[in-house]
Amino acid sequence: MSQGSLLLRAGLASLCYIFAAPAFAQDAVSAPSILTYRGPDREQRLLEGAKKEGEVVFYSAMITNQALRPITAAFQKKYPDLKLTYWRGDSEDIALKLSAEIRANSLKVDIVEGTGIGEMAVKAGFALPAWSPQLASIPENIRDQRQLWMPTRMSYFSAAYNTRLVPSSEMPTTFEGLLDPKWKGKIAWPLTASSAAPLFVTNLRIAWGEEKARDYLEKLSKQDVINFGSGNARTLVDRVIAGEYAIALAIFAHHPFISAAKGAPVASMLMPPVASAAGTMVVPKGVRHPHAALLLIDFLLSREGQEILASAEYLPVRPDVEAIKAIAPVIPSKSGIQENFISPEKLNAYTDDSYKLLQELFRK
Repeated sequence: MSQGSLLLRAGLASLCYIFAAPAFAQDAVSAPSILTYRGPDREQRLLEGAKKEGEVVFYSAMITNQALRPITAAFQKKYPDLKLTYWRGDSEDIALKLSAEIRANSLKVDIVEGTGIGEMAVKAGFALPAWSPQLASIPENIRDQRQLWMPTRMSYFSAAYNTRLVPSSEMPTTFEGLLDPKWKGKIAWPLTASSAAPLFVTNLRIAWGEEKARDYLEKLSKQDVINFGSGNARTLVDRVIAGEYAIALAIFAHHPFISAAKGAPVASMLMPPVASAAGTMVVPKGVRHPHAALLLIDFLLSREGQEILASAEYLPVRPDVEAIKAIAPVIPSKSGIQENFISPEKLNAYTDDSYKLLQELFRK
């Protein structure tokens, strides 16, 4: 398992332990009523409460210059009485930081956001239900009916290939096409990137059923898939561009598009069903600034907030906000390709067994 995955699971284990402890003070604290309030005076209440709170603290895995700084500037322009403080880290780092704050009974953050944060929060039992009117503009299938997590940005997963080594006419368009003997030893995947390969396995298990998925994976294992053990999924795409590998699996589908727009010899192939997942945000138990937190949630889910994310090369969760032209083709619905959204709950239910299957078949 990757170092990132180990850290994320370590953070999760710590949080689960903390919330299981009867002595933990937050167990007795009910969710602030404002978090789920839907009255007609909601916005006024939020403004009045946030003005008293004066600040909101945001931990996020989004890129600082591309996303967090423009979000902060736009949010504070909209709410000049509020100070938005952010801390940027990978999702596993956020999990550990949050765990340390909870363990010390000194919570500083009001919203945590990142890939994997939703399932961690739900499994640990530390997420508070929260509601935003902006959720009505987000497809129901990528929302949590319990409102314990909210989606912020989408990720779609695909294969990447070097267009100099693999002509587009020869690139497999289906998972079965990867079993052709001519691809033996020419396929890699980012085994140490956070949950990339296990997500590949989970997608097939959910879409095809256990028997068909295992049969396929046993055949794929005979293709001598290279376990890329350095860097992350983005690094693997760079290696494909350099010609070190012909094909890479389980990568973020938009990365090759971004590089191709700059002239790199790489393309992305969406294979149905395309695995998709959402970056998520949660409000933790013990939140200090609930009114300000809701204003930030409303902003991030609004058209304005989603347009900022789109301009930062993220994929918005609102259908009424377009992704930038360079990466829009990765959205399966735009291309008429079947998609399989894997919710935090499904990730919780499937990831451990998917990783065990991965270890059994592909660790050599």
